[in-house]
Amino acid sequence: MEPETLFRARQAEIEDAEAIARIEVETWRATYAGMLPDRVLIGMSEKRQRASWIGMMRYRPGDVIVIEQGAAGIVGFGNCGTQRDGALPYAGEIFTLYVTPDAQNRGVGKQLMAALFARLVAAGRTSALVWVIKANPSRFFYQRMGGKFVLTRRIRVGGELVDAIAYGWPDLLALNAAQ
Repeated sequence: MEPETLFRARQAEIEDAEAIARIEVETWRATYAGMLPDRVLIGMSEKRQRASWIGMMRYRPGDVIVIEQGAAGIVGFGNCGTQRDGALPYAGEIFTLYVTPDAQNRGVGKQLMAALFARLVAAGRTSALVWVIKANPSRFFYQRMGGKFVLTRRIRVGGELVDAIAYGWPDLLALNAAQ
């Protein structure tokens, strides 16, 4: 591969917040059009998202990972941490995973998932799940990554209740060993 096509995962830094916010707004608008109300997507603000990500990186340093591609810069990001629903038997959770439309279907998401899983394992969380809107066709990515159906429920996204699916990985150590 040419050096320009190589992707590199790394821990996000405060200076990355602008690119992260841009990617988040861009991917939400591209992905969730027709799934979420227009007012939610139109109302998104890169400035607000940037401030939110700066706060996240200050509060949970290391839990936000970016993927860079040479001169193109950051083409994807994700974050992870302790699983939010104590009733489910998973220690960790992938909260976000977004890849710019131009970089999708090129292995960026797979590399990002691997980096997020590694972060969870390093933090002592050896199992994980992710929630994804059921209508989102990108949800099948998580199945291809070995995620197993856990459950469905209605969750609040942008003030609206939507159907969501949880996919889980009960043993990240075995998953890492197999790769």
